[in-house]
Amino acid sequence: MARILLIEDEPVNRTLFRRVLEWGGHEILEAPDGQQGIYLALDHKPDLILMDLSLPHMDGWTTLEHLRRKQISAPIVALTAHAMSGDRERVLAAGFNGYLSKPIDVRTFNQSLRVYLSDKAIPSQSSP
Repeated sequence: MARILLIEDEPVNRTLFRRVLEWGGHEILEAPDGQQGIYLALDHKPDLILMDLSLPHMDGWTTLEHLRRKQISAPIVALTAHAMSGDRERVLAAGFNGYLSKPIDVRTFNQSLRVYLSDKAIPSQSSP
């Protein structure tokens, strides 16, 4: 089981991600904005951070910079509903470890996290 920090401002999306991740056997920490996400990352040392790019107060790009400056070593994966050509390259060049588009496929989402959680036990499942 991995400890995953979800930084997502939309309550409906947070609920969906939480349910899918809990179903995958993970411990979930939730933050509705970047500032709270930074505090949770510092206090709880997550194994993975999933972060929306469009956040209130401090966007995902700025939050990433703060997390990296504070020596947070967990992989940070960008989540966005506004996927456009070239976004993946831009996200990776900025220092994110990965990029996932919303909406997610709830049947395969936990499996897609394997690459970021290679040293954590991830149960094999086919559907929620």
